[in-house]
Amino acid sequence: MSARANGAFDVKISPLTLSEQSADPKLGRMAIEKQYHGDLEAAAKGEMLTAQSELKDSGVYVAVERVTGTLNGKRGSFAMYHSGVMNRGKPELTITVVPDSGTEELQGLTGTMNIKIDNGKHSYDFEYSLPQK
Repeated sequence: MSARANGAFDVKISPLTLSEQSADPKLGRMAIEKQYHGDLEAAAKGEMLTAQSELKDSGVYVAVERVTGTLNGKRGSFAMYHSGVMNRGKPELTITVVPDSGTEELQGLTGTMNIKIDNGKHSYDFEYSLPQK
């Protein structure tokens, strides 16, 4: 059964040190902390890796986060992975639930999340499914 969750979230991104073999000014590593509000009331922590190109409007990031809280009243945690590409100013972003990462009442969770940033404010639209019990 497909469902939707919507709301806002706060995010804090902090630089982390890269490994010696990755030490390159065009590469980055960040800690992510989020607080989701709305249909998803949860906290999340994760890490992001970035790569910039020579062109200002091109680059990529990948990230993984663990989300813990309630999703439309169901308690548990799950992981999501991000894949974001900026190609000469044109963004493409995919955020997907890691298969079989759901715990407690969120076991079997699948889905994708879209994010929107408007005037510095972040919001999400999460389309998901949970198995019927």
